[in-house]
Amino acid sequence: MLLAAGRGERMRPLTDVTPKPLLPVRGKPLLQWSLEALARGGFADIVINTAWLGEQISGWFGPVFAPLNITYSHEGRDFGGALETAGGIVRALPLLGDMFWVLAGDVFAPDFVFSLEVVQRFTVSGKLAHLWLVPNPSHNLRGDFGLSPEGLALNLPVDHPGPRYTYSTIGLYRRALFAHPWCELPAGNPQGVKTPLAPLLRRAMDNQLVSAELYTGAWTDVGTPQRLAQLNLQQPTP
Repeated sequence: MLLAAGRGERMRPLTDVTPKPLLPVRGKPLLQWSLEALARGGFADIVINTAWLGEQISGWFGPVFAPLNITYSHEGRDFGGALETAGGIVRALPLLGDMFWVLAGDVFAPDFVFSLEVVQRFTVSGKLAHLWLVPNPSHNLRGDFGLSPEGLALNLPVDHPGPRYTYSTIGLYRRALFAHPWCELPAGNPQGVKTPLAPLLRRAMDNQLVSAELYTGAWTDVGTPQRLAQLNLQQPTP
């Protein structure tokens, strides 16, 4: 599942007329980089949630972006706006399997490899989620989560002396995380309740049910026009 429903307030005025996932990075829409990486990994069934200017996203990629089959969860059409991360995932649960990738449509990670081997390892782990963490960028110096030597994601307080890392917004998830006792929304989120993802993850982390690893490849949260401009000034990845 690719998350593409956000308004992109910090990217204005660019996002006043173009949804952030369609902003060009090195000659193609930002979201296309992730779609192509998933295709290289052998993952062909994709769900994209949309809200702000969502018709442009579905109009650009369509239901088939070879070799991918794409289904859309149109939160803007159905509820008038985005449902936040967990709310959007629960809305799309009827379209998803027992385990699935989740990644943000506004993150540029051209070196990340989506691997069937990683999915198989996650399948037998018994964990509810596996996250990729990155070294903290300048706009998130305090980080999000800790990482134990055993590979568990840790719900550390901000003032904890141990290292904390930033969630890359790339992860593997089990649909059980989006059900009781971790999440109270019914599958399909028929009421369109806005719900963030972090509280669900933190509850599961407190029960040692979230694993993680550090990713050190190229990674940018394309959250401002300046970051977008910097990416487009750099040389393309070979």
